[in-house]
Amino acid sequence: MEFASALRAVRSRAPLVQCITNFVTVNDCANILLAAGASPTMARDIREVEESVAGVQALVLNMGAIEDAEAMVLAGRRANALGIPVVLDPVAAGVTALRRDVTARLLREVCFAVIRGNASEIRALARSEIAGSGVDVAAADIVTEETVPQAVVLAQALAARIGSVIAISGAIDVIADGQRAVLLRGGCAAMARITGSGCMVTTLIGAFCGAAPDEPFRAACAAMGAMNVCGERAEARRLQNGTGNATFRTDLIDAVFNLTEEQLDKGVCYEVYKG
Repeated sequence: MEFASALRAVRSRAPLVQCITNFVTVNDCANILLAAGASPTMARDIREVEESVAGVQALVLNMGAIEDAEAMVLAGRRANALGIPVVLDPVAAGVTALRRDVTARLLREVCFAVIRGNASEIRALARSEIAGSGVDVAAADIVTEETVPQAVVLAQALAARIGSVIAISGAIDVIADGQRAVLLRGGCAAMARITGSGCMVTTLIGAFCGAAPDEPFRAACAAMGAMNVCGERAEARRLQNGTGNATFRTDLIDAVFNLTEEQLDKGVCYEVYKG
């Protein structure tokens, strides 16, 4: 796969990405976009989201902002009408009745280029199981070398049913559409010790989709691969300096800012899944 060319496209096209995301991670999401070479707009007021989305190259909807569900639907519909790719982060999708209802409505009323979540969130979307542990993946759903085949089947089946690229993030990332799947290995454990690493990678997918709207599968693979490489580079810096998770967050954003095409191509660890 061509990871470097996807990064080059983001930096040359500088897509404007609208994010309706949660208050815990909104600043990190804006900064990860700037670090990648994209531009953020965080417009979320129901009175302006349709107008705002008309001027962007991608829209990211994050269910951490569950209170903005109506704004998400309005913005998503408008983006669909304009041919703008929409990316969904189904935060804690199966945990409460409210989130199950909002998820079902979003899937009915908005077409998504990519949906990125942890394994529990994707399983909830597939209606296989109502599970999860808040915003974290349930222990039973963690993707391991032994459970990769089941995760691929889950992702491909959901992708085929709703027409979206499905990206499951974890120790092993699974990205699938109806016909193909890619596994990504990498990142580091410290990424789970900061708030917003999942939100940031979803937002990064939005930037890559905005730069290549006709190639959501490649965009998702490249964005998640870049996040893994940058996580590893930030962890190396953390260990070298003996710092903690707060500095790690800054180092992660810095790593995205400083990422070169060569570092991405050499550092990403991926496998085209053959079954």
